[in-house]
Amino acid sequence: MPQYVCNLCDRSFSVRQDIIDRYDNWTPSQCLDCRNRIVTPSATSGTSRKSTSGKRSRSRTASTSLSIAQVLEEFTGGPDTGVFTDGSSIPNPGPGGWGAVYVVAGEILGEAYGHDPATTNNRMELTALIEGIRLVPENQPTTIYSDSNLCVQTVNSWAAGWERNGWKRKSGPIKNLDLVQELFALANSRPELTFTWIRAHDGSLWNEYADALSTAWNRSEL
Repeated sequence: MPQYVCNLCDRSFSVRQDIIDRYDNWTPSQCLDCRNRIVTPSATSGTSRKSTSGKRSRSRTASTSLSIAQVLEEFTGGPDTGVFTDGSSIPNPGPGGWGAVYVVAGEILGEAYGHDPATTNNRMELTALIEGIRLVPENQPTTIYSDSNLCVQTVNSWAAGWERNGWKRKSGPIKNLDLVQELFALANSRPELTFTWIRAHDGSLWNEYADALSTAWNRSEL
């Protein structure tokens, strides 16, 4: 069965091919355990807690759409330089958004975000990467962060082989081919950029900020 990586707990999980085939352009983003988890308001309200190991517990942006101001007040961890991107749809497929922020030494040099009324998580993640690249001046070495391991592997490992094979793969059609081709072409034209996976909802300030940008369409305030 096809294997996927949950964007909440980062564990691998499988989904039967006949279920995948029912929905066009859909890639599962959450394992069954995370999809079934119910988070009550009392569990997500207030300040972030730390676990007994000293690490921040899972961010409440995993279940709550925080504003930019709330993110800046609550989080301090993670890298302070790079482009941070995120995208999602609610539900998946459904309406969604994407966000990207370019930061150097903790200072925001650029940001962008947008909305699509009918999309998928992966289309928004790919769009965020594309728009994130465009925030960086040419010839400026920069790390582009995404919490979608699927998208990072696509641009770093898989797309080159798909291109050599005429944009085909043995396991079936390449989903979101238009965005994959656009992202890969941009990445090839910008060899000074590095694409890196970052863990989702782990308290990294600028990844949380990108998350807030990507969900801004679903709030009354940015």
